Amino acid sequence: MSIELSKIVQSMEPSATLAMSGKAKELKAKGETVYDLSLGEPDFGTPKHICDAAVAAIAAGHTRYTVASGIPELKKAVVANYKDRWGLEYDPTQCVISNGAKHALHNSFFCTLNPGDEVIVPAPCWVSYTALIKLCGAVPVVLQTKESDDFKLTADDFRAAITPKTRMLLLCNPSNPTGNLYSKEELKALADIVVEKDLFVIADEIYENLIYGDHRFTSFPTVRDGLQDRTILVNGVSKTYAMTGWRIGWTIAPAAVSKKMGSLQSQETSNPCSISQYAALAAITGDQSCVKTMLVEFEKRRNYVADRIRNIPGLSCAEMGGAFYAFVNIKEHLGRKYGGKQIDTSEQWCLELLAQKKVATVMGSAFGTEGYFRASFATSMENLKESFDRIADFLK
Repeated sequence: MSIELSKIVQSMEPSATLAMSGKAKELKAKGETVYDLSLGEPDFGTPKHICDAAVAAIAAGHTRYTVASGIPELKKAVVANYKDRWGLEYDPTQCVISNGAKHALHNSFFCTLNPGDEVIVPAPCWVSYTALIKLCGAVPVVLQTKESDDFKLTADDFRAAITPKTRMLLLCNPSNPTGNLYSKEELKALADIVVEKDLFVIADEIYENLIYGDHRFTSFPTVRDGLQDRTILVNGVSKTYAMTGWRIGWTIAPAAVSKKMGSLQSQETSNPCSISQYAALAAITGDQSCVKTMLVEFEKRRNYVADRIRNIPGLSCAEMGGAFYAFVNIKEHLGRKYGGKQIDTSEQWCLELLAQKKVATVMGSAFGTEGYFRASFATSMENLKESFDRIADFLK
């Protein structure tokens, strides 16, 4: 008897961002020069004081199992940070340290959703949201937003999408892939409906420290009384501190939910890497000047990318208030031939751009919105200049 795959995993697609990055790496392995705008990974090294803390943790013998839900010192630091910055009061037991923010999302879905529950997911949306929701038997309701609204979910559209099966709103702010940023007033309009309809929210705020220009970030539970009891906050150190490979994220949730998340994690993975936890502790409690330094460079890149997009005929993108992505409209450039090859979809366009010009991006269809591509500007200015020169040449 051969081993059969479960129906759940048979329907699961691989991460499109990792798939495009993999194609770029295949070309690099063949000796090709590839300009990779596909991954949301800061190109900066992890700051020295964080690395030093990891070395010190090894020397101190912090190489054994920890509490499955994370070391107490890190939990205390996380909730203290929320109190200092946003005035949000949480007990450390409400924090669960996980193996990255993606794992935190997995924990959140599995501990709160039942088969058939509906989750409203504004699109464009990060590629793993719908897959993770489906894995626990729930139903992602992908709700299209408009570029004219900066891809923000409006209160009217949110209300119209709610059914008796709706249980949750998933909100990524700032957004991957669009970089949009909700104002406090926009969040309050959504929060009022959440309370009225007795829903709860997963607020993915992983990019909260990457905010540009005059934009201001607002953490979701702060916009209205009572939201802490119906919000699961998801965050981590990957983007802010250039620590993607260290795999440390967290949730902050109502106490009963956090208790079950800790139990779930104890069965699935046990604790996150002990050394990475001590490094994350140093990141959160240590000198924050490294964050400001990286933010200055990200903003230069963001401004450059926005200017390049404005000056290439037929391209546009929404305002990038945060994160490090541009979600670029290429609808005018579909339905024609490139080098003799007919291109009708964003997937075909991105693959052909990679084949002809060696620039790796991610197709908009992977984020639930056709006619766009995502470009990450978490790379050097030199790479961005060459990439957009090649994109402009490709479009000609």
